[in-house]
Amino acid sequence: MTYDETVQYLFNCAPPFQQVGGAAYKEGLSTTIALDGHLGSPHKKFLTIHVAGTNGKGSTSHTLAAILRESGYKVGLYTSPHLVDFRERIKVNGVVASKEYVTSFVEKHKAFFEPLSPSFFELTTAMAFNYFAEQEVDIAVIEVGLGGRLDCTNIITPILSIITNISPDHTQFLGNTLAEIAGEKAGIIKPGVPVVIGETTPETKEVFMAKAKSAGAPIVFAEEEALLLSAAQQEQGGFTYRTRPFGTITGELSGDYQKKNTETLLSALVKLKECGIKIDENTVRKGFTNVCALTGFTGRWQTIGKSPQTVCDAGHNIGGIKYVVEQLERESKRHTALRIVFGMVNDKDISAVLAMMPTKATYYFTQASIKRAMPAEKLKMMAAEYGLTGCHYPTVEEALQAAKHDSAATDFIFVGGSCFIVADLLSFANKQ
Repeated sequence: MTYDETVQYLFNCAPPFQQVGGAAYKEGLSTTIALDGHLGSPHKKFLTIHVAGTNGKGSTSHTLAAILRESGYKVGLYTSPHLVDFRERIKVNGVVASKEYVTSFVEKHKAFFEPLSPSFFELTTAMAFNYFAEQEVDIAVIEVGLGGRLDCTNIITPILSIITNISPDHTQFLGNTLAEIAGEKAGIIKPGVPVVIGETTPETKEVFMAKAKSAGAPIVFAEEEALLLSAAQQEQGGFTYRTRPFGTITGELSGDYQKKNTETLLSALVKLKECGIKIDENTVRKGFTNVCALTGFTGRWQTIGKSPQTVCDAGHNIGGIKYVVEQLERESKRHTALRIVFGMVNDKDISAVLAMMPTKATYYFTQASIKRAMPAEKLKMMAAEYGLTGCHYPTVEEALQAAKHDSAATDFIFVGGSCFIVADLLSFANKQ
């Protein structure tokens, strides 16, 4: 099979969650353990850092990978979902896995895995761990797919666990309360392995403390450490951070939520140093400043055009959208008009998100090219109940073109609501 045929085969035999939603979710680790055993337990051949949480996993994982690479390590990075190319999920030193590897892995092992009927994520995780072992990485940053306790990445025993935050998302699998969701995320806490918690609420903090105590795992709450002294937004994007352990750092990534991610990262970096990982002020500065170049990170408050300024962000749940909306409110004061290209998937809490969105904006409702996408016309009708007005368009490309056509150079265009809206946007941009 060619690479394109192989990826289509993967999508057909084990549809990804991003395409079909809950039907792709497979509870338990039995299939993962079988795949891992067949491959010779590749995850035991390198060090790992495990990153869970509702929001901020991607930014945190990519920044860690950038810093570790600057520190001289050969670094694997496993994240999801991909935006444009399947291979974005599996990187070594910022370079995606080769097409040849993806094709050969499937051809070599499909006789074994087909009878197991693995989920797309189970198969992808096995592929990633095997690739990292073959590439002889020193350390891999592993992002949890969904939850933690029963996520197939949870076969690893990392040197550090990180849980960024908890907010309502995937409640059909993880629970309806923050405490229940925290319990699932806390499932990555391993006996004796230190864990850094980013943000908490009284009910989630109690869950984390109880789990860490029962596991004998040293626990750190980043919010209480006060390692981030100040954060000043730069005119060209990103932030200047004054930090207690690493001096002044220039962070490349934009978006208000990066301040919270940085708090979590600082605590994690201090813990990694205690674990014997070589990290110093210089490598931390270089990693923060060059995340995108070092890891190929995209889609987080990313500027994709100027005059009018056009930004996309992959935030897609209540917790992520909250920070996006706060930033949009500020942008609306700096620009003549706010125009929002917006779409969501149908298994999110759409009403709660729409209730948060700014009413003083013109909307261009659209839908991503996946089965889970909320139809643009239906989304427009729901949005009207919350005072959000605009037209609907069948594709992200058409919605963005309409927004640009209507805009003055001093307007601000935002594209988001779902990581799949951003995926379609970047796919369109790459073809131009």
